[in-house]
Amino acid sequence: MIHYHDTYWGSPLHDDQELYAKLVLDLNQAGLSWNTILNKTETFYAAFDNFDIEKVANYGEAERERLVQDAGIIRNKMKINAAIVNAQKVLEIQKEFGSFAAYLWGFVDGKPVQHHVIDELSVLASDELSDRISKDMKKRGFKFTGTTVIYAYLQAVGIINDHIRSCFRYEELS
Repeated sequence: MIHYHDTYWGSPLHDDQELYAKLVLDLNQAGLSWNTILNKTETFYAAFDNFDIEKVANYGEAERERLVQDAGIIRNKMKINAAIVNAQKVLEIQKEFGSFAAYLWGFVDGKPVQHHVIDELSVLASDELSDRISKDMKKRGFKFTGTTVIYAYLQAVGIINDHIRSCFRYEELS
C-alpha cells in the first residue's frame, strides 16, 4: 500500500482508459479494504481486457458468467454489471464531452481541489463535489457511484488532493 500511495494515489489522471479502470476498482472496493483490491489489481486488468472501455461495454452473458467464475476478482454480480454498464456510460460521455477526462475534470475547471488535511482523521468521506458528480453520474445511468465511492475515486485520480500536509506527496501534487 505504501508503494501505491507514494507512486499512484492522488496523481492526476487524464487518460480515459485509466480513469475507467480506477472507477471499476473503486466501485469494487465498496465494503472491502483497499488492500483487497490492490492485491487483485492485476487480475482485474486481465479479467476486464485491460479495461478496454469499448470491449467491456460490449460484454454479453458469456463474459458476465466468466467474470462471476473468476476467483481473482470480486465476484459480485451487481459490481460486475456496474463495470459493464459504466463502460457503456463512459462511451456516451466521450461522445458528448470528447472524453471521460473532459467530463470529470470539467467539474473542477481542470484544476485539482487542494484540501489542506492536517491528519488522517480529518479526511472526508464525501463533500459537495462528490455529491454533485455522483448525482450527475446516477442521472446518466452509472451504477455504484454513490458519493462515498466517488469521493474515494476523486482522491485516487487526483481530482482531489487529500494527502496530509506533512506528506511529501502533498507538496508534489499541490
